[in-house]
Amino acid sequence: MRVPHRVTRSSIRESPRSVSDVFFLDSGPLGLITHPQRSHEVVAITDWLKDCLRGGARVLVPAIVYYEIKRELLRANKTTGIARLEAFVNATSDRYIPLTDNALRLAAELWAESRREGRPNADATALDIDVLLAAQALSFGGTPVVVTTNPRHISQFIPARLWTDIDPAGFEA
Repeated sequence: MRVPHRVTRSSIRESPRSVSDVFFLDSGPLGLITHPQRSHEVVAITDWLKDCLRGGARVLVPAIVYYEIKRELLRANKTTGIARLEAFVNATSDRYIPLTDNALRLAAELWAESRREGRPNADATALDIDVLLAAQALSFGGTPVVVTTNPRHISQFIPARLWTDIDPAGFEA
């Protein structure tokens, strides 16, 4: 049996992308973006997203977050939400980021490291989606930022910011 390459944070290849132009959406912002009811918050994040995209930012949907949102939409039989999610994810061919073997290997290392250091994100028996999201983003390369509604847990692994704290006017087209 072939032993796979060990993936660590230091072995992730850097890409030429800047810190401010690649965003990985967490479930909070993605849930708002795809929500069918047009509340003040939904309109605000939709406008923010349009401004980011107009400014040249890449806004990506990691597979683990897609799973987290879609499973609940399916359970609740929210067909409009499902259609909005699919439309957003499929709007560009490179928006959806698959969960790779390298990301899973890195997630295992991040999960173990956080527990050894006394900083677990979730119960030991739970699927730790924050760790999987961080590993997907880190495996992407460069220095992506996770856009979230709660950066507290994930920021121990990767830069994470509230979507309301990111100024889309700061991007170059």
